[in-house]
Amino acid sequence: MKENKLFPDYIFESSWEVCNKVGGIYTVLSTRAKTLQDKINDHIIFIGPDCWNEQKNPYFVEDQKLLAKWKKSASEKDGLKLKVGRWNIPGKPIAILVDFKPYFEIKDQIYGKVWELFKVDSLHAYGDYDEASMFSYAVALVIKSFYNFFKLDGQKVVYHANEWMTGLGLLWLQHEIPQIASVFTTHATSIGRSIAGNNKPLYDYLFAYNGDQMAEELNIQSKHSIEKQTAKYVDCFTTVSEITANECKELLDKPVDVVLPNGFENNFVPKGATFTKKRRAARKCLLNVANALMGTDLDDDTLIISTSGRYEFHNKGIDVYIEALNRLLRDRDLKRNVVAFIEVPGWVGDPRKDLTERLELNMPFDTPLEVPMITHWLHNMSHDNVLGMLKYYNMWNQKDDKVKLIFLPCYLTGNDGIFNMTYYDLVLGNDLCIYPSYYEPWGYTPLEAIAFKVPCITTDLAGFGLWANSVKGGYSEISDGVKVIHRTDYNYSEVADAIKDTVAAFSNMTEAEVKQCRTNAEKLSKKALWSEFIKYYEDAYDIALRHAGERIKKDNK
Repeated sequence: MKENKLFPDYIFESSWEVCNKVGGIYTVLSTRAKTLQDKINDHIIFIGPDCWNEQKNPYFVEDQKLLAKWKKSASEKDGLKLKVGRWNIPGKPIAILVDFKPYFEIKDQIYGKVWELFKVDSLHAYGDYDEASMFSYAVALVIKSFYNFFKLDGQKVVYHANEWMTGLGLLWLQHEIPQIASVFTTHATSIGRSIAGNNKPLYDYLFAYNGDQMAEELNIQSKHSIEKQTAKYVDCFTTVSEITANECKELLDKPVDVVLPNGFENNFVPKGATFTKKRRAARKCLLNVANALMGTDLDDDTLIISTSGRYEFHNKGIDVYIEALNRLLRDRDLKRNVVAFIEVPGWVGDPRKDLTERLELNMPFDTPLEVPMITHWLHNMSHDNVLGMLKYYNMWNQKDDKVKLIFLPCYLTGNDGIFNMTYYDLVLGNDLCIYPSYYEPWGYTPLEAIAFKVPCITTDLAGFGLWANSVKGGYSEISDGVKVIHRTDYNYSEVADAIKDTVAAFSNMTEAEVKQCRTNAEKLSKKALWSEFIKYYEDAYDIALRHAGERIKKDNK
């Protein structure tokens, strides 16, 4: 480690998920914020989209007095529409939400300029490309306004942009204020995700794929172009795991400068008696819903399992999860009843009235409800992947089935109408979590699970799985707290069997073995705290500041 490592005086960081909880990047930024806030109090400033409009944003607390003079100037001189306040997370960092809608009027001029300067192809844009690009442009305007108002020339300033959605603004800002050092993190390449999501083999053919050609074939040229050009021109290009670093090199034609593994803070994990009480409450809630839905009398000895994350049926391994549970139905080694949940947000409609009525009555029922595999109605019941696969395998949660599977198709924010508990309050009720990902640059869900002492199963195609193996120095087993299964483009059936066998083996563990397994899971999670991983960010800031310094010297010659 260099002793004279450069560290920023100011860090601006942007993402579509700042104060906007829609995916895993929210967890990356919100859990890391306190570590940076402790280092440079209120000089870490997060910028997100103002997409809540007049509705109350539960993640953001506006403060009219905070940076009030600059906000007035930004509004009057620079025409910016902003909300300034604090992100409602540990560390309470400053957050700025910007209204990006006014820039749609000049988007063609912006696209023309970025093509002229950086050869970014926006001609094939569709869907969320315009929205993301106008947001990223607005972020750049916010930083420029702040930089000029507070006269930050001579200060070490870093702008850290996350995902292709922030690339256009990063490039524009680098041209406008070259003194600002830039860091760009791709959490998953748009082209890699698209190849995997379209059921094309990604890993065996990675060396042979041409990223530009595949982007054209899969109709994502503009997203791929902004990501590739940002990676090329940024001061420090980063990603979250070795597996995605390889993807960047092959598909974006640019090796990363640093790998930034995703850590977390465990201050949201309850301790001692509170943990025990919450675990009991979570299990009771999960079993109550299961029993009311299926007309069963599953007791606390039931093995409670779940998978969760984005609804990417193939990429997240939801398909192989169902396959494994179907095979488990006929496994003679399974010694306990299993209720398995799929907690992924689908096109959800209303909570089931018939289910809420049963839950309110709080009494046992011996007949199942109609469609006893789902807790909330969907808008597309006949075209849903999960329900379609359950129907194909005739998995109707029959009374005598030792394995029952329930689809919970909504975000667990505490007000879903059935469980009414948050994800973190429910996850600790599990005995085992399963994330058999095919495409997973990092994998927060298994890391969160083990933080709550829940052992989990993942694969070596997830960055987290590779990291767990590196800590073990070999393939991690369920007794270590995390079972890492070898996964390739073509071994779907073997993965399903490995999951089935691991669950069956877990059902046979003694109480002492399970306790040790849970202890090992928690121990491993502590090796992924931000206090352990922030050093990689320090490396990235140092590289960016040095490259920006060289750029300024060159420009001044």
